[in-house]
Amino acid sequence: MIIAVDGPAASGKGTIARRIARELDFAYLDTGLLYRGVGVMVLDRGGNPEDPEAATRAAESFDPALMADPRLRGDEAAVAASKVAAIPGVRAAMLEFQRSFGRTPPDGRKGAVLDGRDIGTAIFPDADVKLFITAAVEVRAERRHKELLERGSPSIYARVLQDMQERDQRDRSRSTAPMAIAPDAVVIDTSALDVEAAFQAAMDPIRKKQDRQNPVR
Repeated sequence: MIIAVDGPAASGKGTIARRIARELDFAYLDTGLLYRGVGVMVLDRGGNPEDPEAATRAAESFDPALMADPRLRGDEAAVAASKVAAIPGVRAAMLEFQRSFGRTPPDGRKGAVLDGRDIGTAIFPDADVKLFITAAVEVRAERRHKELLERGSPSIYARVLQDMQERDQRDRSRSTAPMAIAPDAVVIDTSALDVEAAFQAAMDPIRKKQDRQNPVR
């Protein structure tokens, strides 16, 4: 089983996707880390994440071990990721990595959960279950603002909100695999939901799909 979890930044999709994977003992891939890794590689080389040639070279030489780098969790990596992700050459380089992970989950697991921006529309349009996790941009900005403060990082809410609005616009308007809701995706708005309620809302269509695939005889 392949479960696609898409949505904008700070919507809660990562938290939900990881918990689904633990619940079902499926493999989990945060595809955003792939693009964050590429963005960090470009920055480390002194390049511009918006430079197609520099970003594509980084993507084509990407080392999955970089996904463990704690710098990828920072806001600089997140901004760089949204820029390199708009570049067709980068997405092409990452495409097969993601599809291979979903089709052949590591450690012999029987399914995979992938979260990102275009999993259900471009990477796995035939995914067994597609979820689109969203929330009002003001709510998402407040979550990210609190997260940064809890880490001890300086943060100004107005700036976080502006950055998030700009990232949303880049993700929605890029020419290659823009962020969009798949026609058959289940949309979950987490603006007013706690983690448990959001998780249960996500598990409902998954359980229904499992019941259809494995009817009681």
